[in-house]
Amino acid sequence: MAIPPMFGPAFDADPYPAYDWLRRNAPVTRVPLPGCEAWLVTRYEDAAVALSHPALAKDPERGSPEWRAASLGLPLDHRPSLARHMINADQPDHPRLRRLVSAAFTPRRIAGLRERTQEVTDALLAAMAGKDEVDLITDLAYPLPIAIICDLLGVPEADRATFHHHASVIDSAAASAVEEITKATDALELFLADLVAGKRTHPGDDLLTELVRRPDITPDELTSTAFLLLIAGHETTVALIGNGLLALFRHPEQLAAVRADPDLLPDVIDEMLRYDGPVRNATWRFPIEPVVIGGQEILPGEPILISLLAANRDPDAFPDPDAFTPGRIGVPHLAFGRGPHYCIGAALAKIEGEVAIGSLLRRYPDLALATDPDQLTWWPSAIMRGLFSLPVRLNEPKA
Repeated sequence: MAIPPMFGPAFDADPYPAYDWLRRNAPVTRVPLPGCEAWLVTRYEDAAVALSHPALAKDPERGSPEWRAASLGLPLDHRPSLARHMINADQPDHPRLRRLVSAAFTPRRIAGLRERTQEVTDALLAAMAGKDEVDLITDLAYPLPIAIICDLLGVPEADRATFHHHASVIDSAAASAVEEITKATDALELFLADLVAGKRTHPGDDLLTELVRRPDITPDELTSTAFLLLIAGHETTVALIGNGLLALFRHPEQLAAVRADPDLLPDVIDEMLRYDGPVRNATWRFPIEPVVIGGQEILPGEPILISLLAANRDPDAFPDPDAFTPGRIGVPHLAFGRGPHYCIGAALAKIEGEVAIGSLLRRYPDLALATDPDQLTWWPSAIMRGLFSLPVRLNEPKA
């Protein structure tokens, strides 16, 4: 049996038929990638097991020689100054690094970030006033989470446009765009080195200053953690806002319902995450011993990707999985992962999505998609799923 195409614009636009085929015919199977092959896990039950499996390591050094030679992962070249963060760490380093960052995501701090999120959102929506058409990715989904994560880390206002430029390349470039991603990664490495040096001489009231003062984090771990938070701290929310709004435009009955009752927003956001979430595949895992997942034996070092998009549309876990149905009752979706590597910023991403989408619908209640949804283009990333643009007509009432 031939595996359906797993790359290209058609797959990026709608990967779900291919995932459905894989779940039914080859739920744990090898798929080709630039320079190597990887195992892809597509069923919910198998994904839930793999996400928490104690024998699946995250450290890229555990990967097979073929995988390491292919220079996959984030960053592509695995340079220590950017790769030694919690996503790539196992025991005992992972809980130590996660604990250092968790102070930024306490309920009290998250409540303060909600206020800041509303303030930034209001300013972005006000800047749209008087325009016939705007791009909700460029004008809302990107600048909002970048402002919040830059506030959290203490990135100076003057440097944020530079970060935005380089981060957008890493977010949305295809894995095959090695030269383009390498240049952006080089620039971000210098950017972060300067940022950390600045915090040592001019400390502020921010997370990066707190990390600089800690004796239990190495210089490489420090810059790597800043890199991870800057990238992961905004790209998930960019995609959540864009993908979620498109789902509402494609389901006008749900759009009308949430316009009429904003209290539905938390359930709507949760279903957006399940239905067309921002993370295509969970980041890489590598067996440290032979393991069996979904009936397939996987040998030490062989790279594994867990398809969160496929797992979240598994009919064995979610009745009528291709329907957009807020308020579902049953098993939790896997959009933010599961187990020890569950996304530490999940609560903040949900808040940003709720504030951005809720405020947008209140401010511009008659906005409508300004293009055929089938003409929209999607990031070719192996990890993330998001839109390059989302043009809408605001349809403001005439004065």
